[in-house]
Amino acid sequence: MEKPRQPLQQGTVYTGTVEGYSSDGCGIVRLDGAVVFVPRAVRGETVDLRITKVMKSSCAGEIVKIHTPSPERATPECPYFGRCGGCDFQHLSYPEELRAKRQRVQDALTRLGGADIQVEEILGAREPTRYRNKSQYPVGPGGSIGFYRSRSHQVVPIDRCLIQSEISDRTAKAVGDWMRRYKVSAYDESTGKGLIRHIYVRVSAAGESLCCVIANGKQLPREPELAALIQAAAPKTAGVVLNTNTRPGNVILGDKYRTIWGRDFLMDTLCGLEFKLSVPSFYQVNRAQAEVLYNKALEFAGLTGRETVLDLYCGTGTITLCLARRAGRVIGAEIVPPAVADARENAARNGIENVEFFCGDAAAVALRLEAQGLKPDVVTVDPPRKGLAAEVIASIAGMGPERVVYVSCDPATLGRDVKIFTGFGYRADRACAVDLFPGTRHVETIVLLQRENS
Repeated sequence: MEKPRQPLQQGTVYTGTVEGYSSDGCGIVRLDGAVVFVPRAVRGETVDLRITKVMKSSCAGEIVKIHTPSPERATPECPYFGRCGGCDFQHLSYPEELRAKRQRVQDALTRLGGADIQVEEILGAREPTRYRNKSQYPVGPGGSIGFYRSRSHQVVPIDRCLIQSEISDRTAKAVGDWMRRYKVSAYDESTGKGLIRHIYVRVSAAGESLCCVIANGKQLPREPELAALIQAAAPKTAGVVLNTNTRPGNVILGDKYRTIWGRDFLMDTLCGLEFKLSVPSFYQVNRAQAEVLYNKALEFAGLTGRETVLDLYCGTGTITLCLARRAGRVIGAEIVPPAVADARENAARNGIENVEFFCGDAAAVALRLEAQGLKPDVVTVDPPRKGLAAEVIASIAGMGPERVVYVSCDPATLGRDVKIFTGFGYRADRACAVDLFPGTRHVETIVLLQRENS
């Protein structure tokens, strides 16, 4: 008779081999049938690991000793790696990071989506550092400025971040200098007291920047001095904006904006088009890789110039306007009013007339358009991380498009939604991953869903 396996014991050291990676970048080691998640472990390494936590179906562990380091192991350039929760893969070579992300997408489509499909490729970034054009720095209760420690709201102070723009880092430091110089308080989540909550910076391809200070109030002390310090740190600052957020919770932006100095928007160029970007407007944070992503989405859409296209979650109209250059008619839908206003202005600025935008929840807009008898040839979606609501998928299927191009920032919800689409007669035909977030666990995916009876 086979001897029953003993459960792993917390605090005990075991030896095992790293088989792969979890969705959050931990190495996976299997010991006596149990799965152990080990931070900063690299595939192929044999390690001694200590069990730090025993859970119902898995364990957490930490490396005690690496017997033979993998050739794919890298020395993190960032001094905050392991303390700051922003990055997950700085201990890996970039090719190994891309392999891990591609496998994650493949597993989601196969295991969660039930799709008989291979991820064709993962398109990596030419420049995996300093790529973010939007930065959001939380401010800790003591005035520390940085990023949250993993799985917490404890701010790790940072001087520079290797995935943010240097302009953003300098701007955030200038706000911190202003706070110290004029004794401006930081917001404390636990008490609801204090003023400064977040520092938000957006940077254009031309190096212009827009700074938004998120505060627990409608006024800031020494506003002219704040604007002057920001301009001194980033001379191409286009504007300084105050956002008021007096609500408890971790939502960053409130609903009210006031321009302290300059203007409240940036201009940027993407895929040969000009875009106006206000603070709340959605815009991909990696400009160069966004162009790669959108070009692949256009390839999947297969447009000939005659099609009617519906673009849900259109943001400021970036992909909508790219589609409009190759389609007969495009309709964009977005729930954020300032983003819709920007989208309409962007269409006019670029001389694109075969596009219209609706402001509203994707489910409501899709239901309304379906009820009106809209029959798009192609539907594109780029939803938030939570994916598509079931009623949105049903409405899309009810319109009967030949093709659905699904752009996703979360492989798990993508896999779930692909499976739901299958129930409505759509099959996953092509899939490609694009790395918009080097160093982090996040990855974008494009899936082409084809109507079965087309």
